[in-house]
Amino acid sequence: MTRAARVGIYGGTFNPIHIGHLRAAEEVAEALDLERIVFVPSAQPPHKQASASDPIAPAADRLAWVRDAVADNPRFSVDSIEVDRGGASYAVDTLRCLGRQTDPERPVFIIGQDAFVEIGSWREPAQLLTLAHFAVTTRPPIASGSLADWIPKSLAPTIEIAADGRSARHRSADTWIRVLEISLLDVSSSDIRARIRAGRSVRYLIPDSVSEAIAHSNAFGPSANHEQDA
Repeated sequence: MTRAARVGIYGGTFNPIHIGHLRAAEEVAEALDLERIVFVPSAQPPHKQASASDPIAPAADRLAWVRDAVADNPRFSVDSIEVDRGGASYAVDTLRCLGRQTDPERPVFIIGQDAFVEIGSWREPAQLLTLAHFAVTTRPPIASGSLADWIPKSLAPTIEIAADGRSARHRSADTWIRVLEISLLDVSSSDIRARIRAGRSVRYLIPDSVSEAIAHSNAFGPSANHEQDA
């Protein structure tokens, strides 16, 4: 590693954004001493399938919700690059573009352990690991295994893993991978969507402004009183 990376890139569907996303970003920023975290909502997530009963909200709505959610944190910002580009959103394209903005420092790509183990199926996975550092987030109890188990076999020869199994470096690109354990918050976008469809409260799971915007958008089903008691 030549210089400390100071910008985190946090991509995702954010369907919708919730306190788990926000807390994870806060803890990663603190752990790695990042100056800012850039949230990047996807246009069309290539690895997620929507259905009539469980839709993905329009990209413009999800972008607006993320902007509302991070507005009061000076270290957080939002980039609309994937929504503006449209179509399927690929991390490799985004990191190429945003990496030019942080040059000569590489950004830190924030990714959950469950997504990291599938990175071999992403577009140009070998390039991904050269374009950014990777902060792989896990929640206690830490997932079984280590980086050696999570890195796809096709990429393993390019990575040198530390003895503790929680950090690694790219053999030629001077990028690193680190496992970061973050607070356990049992919150998920899928559960929030289910609560909204059932007319149950989502108070304290998502910011109030986002809850109000979702209610007005009718993105997840018939409008309901999202502030009612659970």
